[in-house]
Amino acid sequence: EVVPTCERYAVRRLPFARLADGDVAFFERLMPGRVLTGQEEVKPFNVDWLKSVRGCSQLVLKPQTTAEVSQILRYCYERNLAVNPQGGNTGLVGGSVPVFDEIILSTALMNQIISFDKVSGILVCQAGCVLERLSEYLEEQGFIMPLDLGAKGSCHIGGNVATNAGGLRLLRYGSLRGTVLGLEVVLADGSALDCLTSLRKDNTGYDLKQLFIGSEGTLGVITAVSILCPQRPKAVNVAFLGCQSFAKVLETFTTCRAMLGEILSAYEFMDEKCMELVERHLKLSSPVADSPFYVLIETSGSNSTHDEEKLNNFLERAMASGLVTDGTVATDNKKIKATAWVYGFLWSLVPQVLWSLRERITEALTHEGCVYKYDISLPVGRLYDLVTDMRARLGHSAKNVVGYGHLGDGNLHLNITAESYSHSLLDAIEPFVYEWTARCSGSISAEHGLGFKKKQFIQYSKPREAVLLMQRFKAMLDPKGILNPYKTLPSAP
Repeated sequence: EVVPTCERYAVRRLPFARLADGDVAFFERLMPGRVLTGQEEVKPFNVDWLKSVRGCSQLVLKPQTTAEVSQILRYCYERNLAVNPQGGNTGLVGGSVPVFDEIILSTALMNQIISFDKVSGILVCQAGCVLERLSEYLEEQGFIMPLDLGAKGSCHIGGNVATNAGGLRLLRYGSLRGTVLGLEVVLADGSALDCLTSLRKDNTGYDLKQLFIGSEGTLGVITAVSILCPQRPKAVNVAFLGCQSFAKVLETFTTCRAMLGEILSAYEFMDEKCMELVERHLKLSSPVADSPFYVLIETSGSNSTHDEEKLNNFLERAMASGLVTDGTVATDNKKIKATAWVYGFLWSLVPQVLWSLRERITEALTHEGCVYKYDISLPVGRLYDLVTDMRARLGHSAKNVVGYGHLGDGNLHLNITAESYSHSLLDAIEPFVYEWTARCSGSISAEHGLGFKKKQFIQYSKPREAVLLMQRFKAMLDPKGILNPYKTLPSAP
């Protein structure tokens, strides 16, 4: 049983109103059959995916329309009832579940695709659409989502936008701050802000949507999204390679960018400990054995012959120069036989098998007991130094210290495991990990956000003046502080 967050972290409840029978009755009239109050019904919404934080909410609301969200927030604002917006609840920093008894506003039933324009590639949908469902829909139209995550089968696009999720395609398509064209948002007082534009260019005044992208539900509840989607690549190839040192990983990346150029869509790395955990706990088999580091490279383009030639040239160079010691390649090109040898690399037809070795690392780590997760942006050349320093610092007090991530955009996922939660181990990790990151001018959160777990460390990445300005935005848009309290920002002075 997960210890309630408020007890583990000694948080004091803010003076919000307590839920009363009259409140529940109001919501049941507003949304018959979509109000959850039973202890067992509510329980899954109170615990995060990692089972590391737990709230004590007694009420889950499941609106279907923006109008219902507006009525919910107007009522809660008047009653001074705190609200916790929740999407797929796949967050990793405790931002998607209550700390105390906040009302959970779930977007699970707001899952309709509103429109899709095949000429412009612009998708408009409700916030509760599951990312994988959107991907499947778009693939039928010849397009893809610009975002891809390991949690795509559960996460909601509204939650992705609210946390400015990064994921596996950022190297090629950029962040959601660039691909989201418009938003519909309900503010704390229930007023609806319709900025759901489908225009690529709109230079009229302040770009208000940017306030809500990455705000983690603290400034408003995102109810609909307009997003620019690229055309589906006609040719996708994935290479899984072994490197003998992190210096070789970096040199391989430099060579990769120079030789693959416009078709390079992902460059991921993981250390040998990650691979060992994936093989042991998930029974996946690596096609490349006995390497200290592994690299996954994806290319995506419009011409399979052209792309395969470029990839072959790169692989030949990488092998000849000793950057890579072993590897395998997968392609979705049906013209290639089931398996074929090219330049000493085995080509096959299963790109997703190789991707699963990288995408399921988080899942494998959950089998190791308690996981302390850190999502850091660093200069690429220093990316693995943090893992090495942390191993030396923790010694035998930690079960595992592993590093993997999106090397193409300087994003390290540092994970530390132990048999069970230990406050002394946490004290050894924090704030050391944030101080180390700050000395390198890095960010303490590359893509997961701050949520509940990191909010008190924001000063390691943002100057005091920036934090004060953020608090002023919060006070202006949510003067009673009812939206996702205890998250993202330290308490205002």
